[in-house]
Amino acid sequence: MHFTSEQHLDDSVVEREFTLGEIPGILWTPASASTSAPAPLILLGHPPLGLRTMYPRLVDRARHSAAEGFATATIELPGSGDRPRWPAVERARADLRRAMQAGEPVSEEIVDALVLPLVDRAVPEWQAALDALLALPEIGGPVAYSGGVISIGIRLAVVEPRIAAAVLFAGSFVPRAMFEEARQVTVPLHVMLQWDDEGNDRQAALDLFDAFGSEEKSLHANMGGHTGVPQFAGDVAARFLTRHLK
Repeated sequence: MHFTSEQHLDDSVVEREFTLGEIPGILWTPASASTSAPAPLILLGHPPLGLRTMYPRLVDRARHSAAEGFATATIELPGSGDRPRWPAVERARADLRRAMQAGEPVSEEIVDALVLPLVDRAVPEWQAALDALLALPEIGGPVAYSGGVISIGIRLAVVEPRIAAAVLFAGSFVPRAMFEEARQVTVPLHVMLQWDDEGNDRQAALDLFDAFGSEEKSLHANMGGHTGVPQFAGDVAARFLTRHLK
């Protein structure tokens, strides 16, 4: 891990950009984090729109988490931002746009082509980032994953034993194969669902929640579209993470 910049957003949050090989990322730490008092870590998931596009929302989440004493980090997803484009996934995105613009059902083939390669490549990158982050003296466990892409969160919760809890946003297409993986998830789980999400199959999201194998799982559904998550819903998710990381 190579840090490329550092700035103090205010007296309580330090933001450091880094690269991990070809992968850009950002780490936010509360000023209180130290070798003697390492901060628990939240991995901030996000859609594949690029870190520059997602930055305002990510830094807002990071500020709130730092106020609770948590470090947060995120990485650029494969094929996003300034990373090399991924022709197969680009074609799948184009097929998805055409289907949605035409008002046609999105086929399982499109969803598989769009999501499964992303999960297969992104999850090992998240694990490599986690290795590097936990090697920093001011960062400690436990670790949580929070956000989307929900299929990435599912896979991480299954294969990464260092993930102690997860907050997942049911706002993306989910391949049928991920439902079987969801049954293997056992960590405490909080799922957020926008009831009127225009780009999400509500029944599929409910079926996915039912499939999760966690003994402790909660579903927080709110009226409104994809970007209309109310502030109090975020507060509920933050309380869930605080309960499981402290």
